[in-house]
Amino acid sequence: MDFNLIGKTALVTGAGRGIGRGIALELALAGADVAITYARSEAAAMEVKEAIEAMGRRALAYQADAIDGKRAEEVVADVAASFGRLDILVNNAGITQDTLIMRMSEQQWDDVLDTNLKSVFHYSKAAVKPMMKQRTGSIIQVGSIVGVNGNAGQTNYSASKAGIIGFSKSLAKELSSRNVRVNVVAPGYITSDMTDKLPEATLQGILSGIPLGRAGSAEDVAAAVRFLSSDAAAYVTGVVLHVDGGMVM
Repeated sequence: MDFNLIGKTALVTGAGRGIGRGIALELALAGADVAITYARSEAAAMEVKEAIEAMGRRALAYQADAIDGKRAEEVVADVAASFGRLDILVNNAGITQDTLIMRMSEQQWDDVLDTNLKSVFHYSKAAVKPMMKQRTGSIIQVGSIVGVNGNAGQTNYSASKAGIIGFSKSLAKELSSRNVRVNVVAPGYITSDMTDKLPEATLQGILSGIPLGRAGSAEDVAAAVRFLSSDAAAYVTGVVLHVDGGMVM
């Protein structure tokens, strides 16, 4: 089996920065043509698009609000038409609005659930059409270990990520007869612009709970997505793959 994605096409949501950016570049490096969506940062998204094209791959970039179902249908239809097919969907778009439940507003709850969970519904539903017609495809959701273990101050985020797991297991059962696989990658503590600002004492406290003794990177998550996207994972569906250095072990 091989981890290459030559001849395959992919759509990665929320890929202008962070984990989404790492995933888009990794899939292109593996040989896929890659389309991305972004919410606001057009300049960053164009940099990702140009980096993909510099690898000799086709690339597309779409401005799209993750919670807009009509826009999701438009994007998926255009990607499938432009590339001729859609083999891989990575639902990565997500936000956090952390606070204790006593202080959490209904708007904060709705914003996180809509962006993180409803977007997965919209893009998965749209992608199912070309994938079922092809009788092949891989849908990968970017979840979180918080959706498995929970975390104080993140009831909205945890609920959205736990919902993704239930949604994906159910969808995997629906689509298995058409050879469309659905899996979840659940990252642990991953370095980002936000985590770089944490006090040293806080960082060391987090790292002490990670058996591998280090934070993860966007590239660590992207490698797992590449595996699940490839034919090497042809017999893998309905799985939650933890990329967390052993935090949930």
